[in-house]
Amino acid sequence: MSKELHDTVHNLGELKKSGWESVSVKEEIRRNLIQKIRSGETLFPGIKGYDKSVIPQLQHALLAKHDIILLGLRGQAKTKILRQLVSFLDEYMPIVEGSEINDDPLNPVSKQARELIKEKGDETPVSWVHRSQRYGEKLATPDTAVADLIGDIDPIKAAAEKLTLADENVINFGLVPRTNRGIFAINELPDLQPRIQVALLNIMQERDIQIRGFNVRIPLDVAMVFSANPEDYTNRGNIITPLKDRIDSQILTHYPRKIEVGMEITEQEAWIDRDSEVEVRVPKLIKELLEQVAFEARESEYIDQKSGVSTRMTITAMEQLISAAERRALMNGETETTTRITDVFHMVPALTGKLELVYEGEQEGVLNVAKHIIGKAVKKTFSRHFPDPEKQKKKEKDSIYKPVLDWFTNGNELELTDYMSRDEYERVLDSVDGLSKVVQDQVEADNNDVKYVLMDFVIEALHQNSMLGKEDLDDARSYSDMLGSMLSSMDDLDDFEDFDQ
Repeated sequence: MSKELHDTVHNLGELKKSGWESVSVKEEIRRNLIQKIRSGETLFPGIKGYDKSVIPQLQHALLAKHDIILLGLRGQAKTKILRQLVSFLDEYMPIVEGSEINDDPLNPVSKQARELIKEKGDETPVSWVHRSQRYGEKLATPDTAVADLIGDIDPIKAAAEKLTLADENVINFGLVPRTNRGIFAINELPDLQPRIQVALLNIMQERDIQIRGFNVRIPLDVAMVFSANPEDYTNRGNIITPLKDRIDSQILTHYPRKIEVGMEITEQEAWIDRDSEVEVRVPKLIKELLEQVAFEARESEYIDQKSGVSTRMTITAMEQLISAAERRALMNGETETTTRITDVFHMVPALTGKLELVYEGEQEGVLNVAKHIIGKAVKKTFSRHFPDPEKQKKKEKDSIYKPVLDWFTNGNELELTDYMSRDEYERVLDSVDGLSKVVQDQVEADNNDVKYVLMDFVIEALHQNSMLGKEDLDDARSYSDMLGSMLSSMDDLDDFEDFDQ
């Protein structure tokens, strides 16, 4: 209905005749939410993994007309959810034309709007505001002032219009009143200084604002929503108790609980489809491996779990992975390529900046921790698709991995470089006895390229299971027999001791 009125109603008299009625913003949200639930519409498009946890709780809070706070670690889509709340507002809303605080033409609250209606009556012009303009947001920072959120006296305006500082028209409204009859969000609430949080108390309970020395209370109709990170409660600030008490619903967010959900989020958010000369394909197993890295990081004893491991890590890791494959293809003059295990290790820069280490992790070094986590992810992913190498080891001659391991025992080495062309990559992997058969017997490859990626994956997994030695060079990986690798290390140590003497 608001869309039809938007095209036909232009003044207060026409608005009255149209039958349009004022409702509070929370009642408006409730009414539209009920319609969406009945119609089976997707309430929060693009938000994955919350269907049975966060989203039902959000619905309950909105139906109860509550102010809410989303509490969760970084990278859990808190801001994205808050910004989608605007979809529960009417498409258009009428205001007194020119009003700074979206005055309701039927119930004006600012002095400016009241004076205009008194002067023009039913001829008072009405304009329509789209729902997208009814959402305000402020990132809480230590320098945020009461004037930013609530407002202050504007002496320049008073001088220009020859008004006294006691005149209500000299008020310069802050962000919250300018979002009157809408939704206002404050992100990272604990970062807001306690004295500034106090300024929100009246809005949350009495639903009005007071500015400086004015003996007036201006009623506001605002749905207040917040986000916060539990870590912030102790590290950077706190939510004062009276404000926490006034927030009706506290909803806990979380990281993806299933690998599949994490994969969907990463694929949705990462820059995968590039307008490039090279087509880069990412096999499902590599996507699964990448997501397993995040799951391992969220359980690692080297990482501060109070800080969390953001989903942004897997998103940027996927982009690094694709870029590594893209660069290799460009160097080899290829127009298409498939991501490899080598490319997985090139996503380390995406991990190192997003992992907050505990003391033990600092001792190991962030680079080693990142590689350790990738290694554990390789091992865990491998166990879901291939027989356990430890159990196979007990079978001795019947082990499916025996031909591969025997090839290395016979003194052979496998070197895979970062820039290896497709033909060279396939030729080198084909040279390992029994490797192709392991893949063919256990996993159904989508195409030939994926088959070789899986062969590469088997080699890396055997290393992670301590069955093959591995030497990491700047731009290559070299695999050899485990025992031979250990003896070589001992020889190197002996050479060093001889040199020292």
